[in-house]
Amino acid sequence: MTKLLLSLHVLAAVLAIGPVTVAASMFPKALRRIDADPGDHEAILTLRMLHRICRVYSAVGIAVPVFGFATASSLGVLGSGWLIASILLTAAAAANLALLILPAQENALAVAQMPGPGSRSAGRLAMLTGVFNLLWATVTVLMIIRPGSTTGA
Repeated sequence: MTKLLLSLHVLAAVLAIGPVTVAASMFPKALRRIDADPGDHEAILTLRMLHRICRVYSAVGIAVPVFGFATASSLGVLGSGWLIASILLTAAAAANLALLILPAQENALAVAQMPGPGSRSAGRLAMLTGVFNLLWATVTVLMIIRPGSTTGA
C-alpha cells in the first residue's frame, strides 16, 4: 500500500504542481508583451490560458499533500524533521500561490483587458513566482535526500 500511496503522491506532484510552476513562470513574460503592445489580443488570450492553468491545477494540487500525509503515515515518519520542514515549506508555497500569485494574475489580467496603459506589475509577479518555484524545489530536494533515508541515494 505504501508504494501505491508514494506513486500517487509523486504523480500528483508532477502532474499538478509542474503545470502550475511552468504556467506561473510564463505569465510575467506574456504580461510584458502586453506592456509593449497593449492591443496584442493574442497575448491577452495567452494570459487567460496561463491563469486558468494556474487556477485549475492549483486546485488539483491539493492531492499532493493528501497523498503525502497518507504516505508519511504509512511509513511512520510523520514526526521527522525533514517532513515537518517540507510541510511548512509546502504550506508557504500554497499560501504564496493562493494569496499572492493568483490574485495578482487576476488583477493583471483585468488591467490588461482594459484599453490603454496600466500598471501590470510583471516584475512583482516574476518575483512571487520565483519564490514559489524555489519553495517547491526545496521541498523536492528534501523529499529526495530526506535525512535518515534507507535507500542509499
